Amino acid sequence: MALAAVAVVLAACAPGSENKPAQQPAGEVKTDVAAMGDVTLTIWDQETRPAQEAQIKELNARFQAKYPNIKLNRAARSFDDLRSTIKLGLTANDAPDVAQVNNGKQDLGAFVKAGLLRPVDAYATAYKWTERFPESVRKLASYPDSGDVLGQGKLYGVPQTGELVGIWYNKAKLTELGLQPPKTWEEFDAALAKAKSAGQVALQIGNLEKSSGPYLLALAMHRFSNPADEAKMATGTADANWLTEPNRQAARQVADWVDKGYLTTGFAGLKGDDATAKFASGEGVFHVNGTWSLATLKDAMKDNVGFVLPPGGTVTGGTGLPWAISSKSRNPDAAAAYIDFITTQDAMKVVASSGNLPVLDAAQQPGSGPERDVLDKWQEASTSQKMVPYLDYATPNAYEVVGGAVEQLMAKQLDVEAFLGKLQADLESSRGGR
Repeated sequence: MALAAVAVVLAACAPGSENKPAQQPAGEVKTDVAAMGDVTLTIWDQETRPAQEAQIKELNARFQAKYPNIKLNRAARSFDDLRSTIKLGLTANDAPDVAQVNNGKQDLGAFVKAGLLRPVDAYATAYKWTERFPESVRKLASYPDSGDVLGQGKLYGVPQTGELVGIWYNKAKLTELGLQPPKTWEEFDAALAKAKSAGQVALQIGNLEKSSGPYLLALAMHRFSNPADEAKMATGTADANWLTEPNRQAARQVADWVDKGYLTTGFAGLKGDDATAKFASGEGVFHVNGTWSLATLKDAMKDNVGFVLPPGGTVTGGTGLPWAISSKSRNPDAAAAYIDFITTQDAMKVVASSGNLPVLDAAQQPGSGPERDVLDKWQEASTSQKMVPYLDYATPNAYEVVGGAVEQLMAKQLDVEAFLGKLQADLESSRGGR
């Protein structure tokens, strides 16, 4: 497995990005966990959805059974809560030993620049993470000391999961409408129109947290742009430019979906997870969301739910949040041993069996119905040149700026030119320090 498209783009971010993270002698670290004495590891994670919770609890129990001298003190937070508290947590005297950190410049990059995270290159050598994880995966958690170029420099963590943001669909509703899962954009257009005319919610979406709106924007960009240019926007390369005709077409497409009433009534005040729950209960023909919804949807809908990549195959995706080690950890060797344990081949089986998408060995995992869809689509996307990173990786403020701007576009508070101008201004502002 290789995240081919992401790797190609990250290599283009800046000169020299093809260099691997600097490696330190593995002998400088200790890997004999039983000999580390009694240790308490504090861990902050965002594994709060049912399937995520199931896999991490199982792996934590196995780790403590194997290493009773290591006590795990776990603090679980939602993604948004973790993002809002992690900086304060990492600067505190009682900082967590291990934490999941969002890959973008505003999080992982900023913490690297501030010296809040420990490089894990020596552990990558000692535990053979450089063999376990392809370079394309490691690049998504690598930064230089300046923290400004994703994909270069030292390694700061490794992930458990892969992610794709694709199109979930209700099989029974498509059948009732006389439709098949869309293979072309024209078929998707026709399906949305027919669902709306039949009184159905065509696109189930909740954007209260301002994260689902960017998924819709990315979906529209997949239609009008190309993977290389999209990835430039997502990673903020020197030649990235929002003020292009394909991006104008994408913004108009998002506005058009809203104007035609395809989206959930009240989507701006609906949480993303609540929209997923509504879709799971039968409200909606399509649901644009990530593969992290697999367990929730499968539990509720069984084999009545399917998952496809956007027409044309270009898809937003990458890895789940990497597990990193705080620079203030008094037990970095134990922290690295924990990260190693939860990312082994055996751990990937637990990740998959709990209803999650493992970043490694997906094709080898058993599964049927929607689970098979997700595993196979990950294998297809991650080995192609058509998987592009999340739009919020681009700048230190991209998560807030992109999410807020899309919300304003959908609410008619910004027209297309003003919308793109806002994104371009953030991009240009970030370049002042590059």
